[in-house]
Amino acid sequence: MAQPDEILRMTGITKTFPGVKALEDVHLAVRRGEIHAICGENGAGKSTLMKVLSGVYPHGTYEGDVVYDGAVQQFRGIRDSEAAGIVIIHQELALVPQLSIAENIFLGNEVRGRFGAIDWKTTNTRAIELMQRVGLSEDPTTLVSEIGVGKQQLVEIAKALGKDVRLLVLDEPTAALNETDSQHLLSILDGLRSQGITAIIISHKLNEIEQISDSITIIRDGRSVETLNVKDDGVDEDRIIRSMVGRSLSSRFPDHTPNIGDVLLEVRDWTVAHPSVPDRLVSKSNSFHVRRGEIVGFAGLMGAGRTELVRSVFGRSYGRWISGTVAIDGKTVQLASVPAAIAAGLAYVTEDRKSLGFNQLDDIKATTVAAALNRVATGGVIDERREASVAEEYKNSMRTKAPSVNAPVAKLSGGNQQKVVLSKWMFTGPEVLILDEPTRGIDVGAKYEIYGIIQRLADQGKAVIVVSSELPELIGLSDRIYTIFEGSITGEVAKADATQETLMRLMTSNPATAPRRAARADDAVAAPVGPDTK
Repeated sequence: MAQPDEILRMTGITKTFPGVKALEDVHLAVRRGEIHAICGENGAGKSTLMKVLSGVYPHGTYEGDVVYDGAVQQFRGIRDSEAAGIVIIHQELALVPQLSIAENIFLGNEVRGRFGAIDWKTTNTRAIELMQRVGLSEDPTTLVSEIGVGKQQLVEIAKALGKDVRLLVLDEPTAALNETDSQHLLSILDGLRSQGITAIIISHKLNEIEQISDSITIIRDGRSVETLNVKDDGVDEDRIIRSMVGRSLSSRFPDHTPNIGDVLLEVRDWTVAHPSVPDRLVSKSNSFHVRRGEIVGFAGLMGAGRTELVRSVFGRSYGRWISGTVAIDGKTVQLASVPAAIAAGLAYVTEDRKSLGFNQLDDIKATTVAAALNRVATGGVIDERREASVAEEYKNSMRTKAPSVNAPVAKLSGGNQQKVVLSKWMFTGPEVLILDEPTRGIDVGAKYEIYGIIQRLADQGKAVIVVSSELPELIGLSDRIYTIFEGSITGEVAKADATQETLMRLMTSNPATAPRRAARADDAVAAPVGPDTK
């Protein structure tokens, strides 16, 4: 029975899928006006529990009771839960790319004027107000397809705030955000808490959980393990991890001694123009290099141009034109397309693995060979036995948890999806790997495994670039870090000198005045001859 100060109590929740018990006798109690965190490894059942709460899994498809606002609920769908004041933002963004930001914010909740027609003026005005609350400064008429995944997440949150919400559920709300924007979002949640709005937050960023939440419920293997009061129980990240994984995790990064060789990839004077604003450069005459066996990080705030820079090098231009040179092993190469980049030995793991990393309908074996079909085909026909053999080999070497290589990738946990995407690119035989947000939406245990894979790739003599919004991740993983501000590289920081304060200062500096480390003699490389203009 719910207590007077509770807005939500879920008791004995059990949810079974064919052959799998996703939740078993889960209990959750949330007090009014608090921020309640739910933590657990990928696949623990956190998102499934929230889908039960919101009616995505309707009453009758699960066992147990959902008591909201003192009454047992029988939600048949999201419309029922939203009518009761529960708004959930799922990890998979529910936006329509072909519609504007304002249209998405009020999708299904349209602002109508006389005769039932949509009042576009009021719609855009109210959209701007909501966007300001989440720190989004775009034009409300901008298409969602024209903004990055981080800004799309902010649109989702603005959309939720546009409804009469009493219990806001956020599934990985800061996964797509950098440190500054994440802190801004947490301040928004803090403000909502002061207004009496209750929030449930699911996140793998344990430092944020510790910072913002009042209570934390831990779920492990489909069961609720314990609920902690942050202030009274002296909760810290190590305490949360111990409960999540059932053991102590003494170090967040595997021990690693780099063996760095000669320069493998060098990019010089790389300039990329914005596709719709020719005078705006998303990359401004940038130069950088990566050596064999080296892990190089790229740090920058959202919109700084990190993704635009690395994707354009991979042959996928954001802009109208590109100028500059790319050399691999000292030889200038032309990278006018993705196939050309792959043929030159480059691989790129996208920041949005679910939209761009794999086909949602494909299984593990089809995904593993997707970027190098010619290697499993004879006479234009795929050798299915060879395909299955390759997929099985990578599944074992990557320690991907799945019943078989025939399992749909979309059904795997985030960490295992990332392993499959990494397998796909490793099968192309790359020398240079570009990893854009490689641990986004992945739990702490799976992150440790991904870090180990990245380090093993470097040990094989690969040159690895890691783009990440998490500064502790870049500091712990990288041998060097470049910082980017407004399309320009503003600094190059050695591992020994890397601190969050140093990186943040360079990430927020005017490129014209930002201090940059002088190149050492052993950094010098021969400049490639001749322009590579596309």
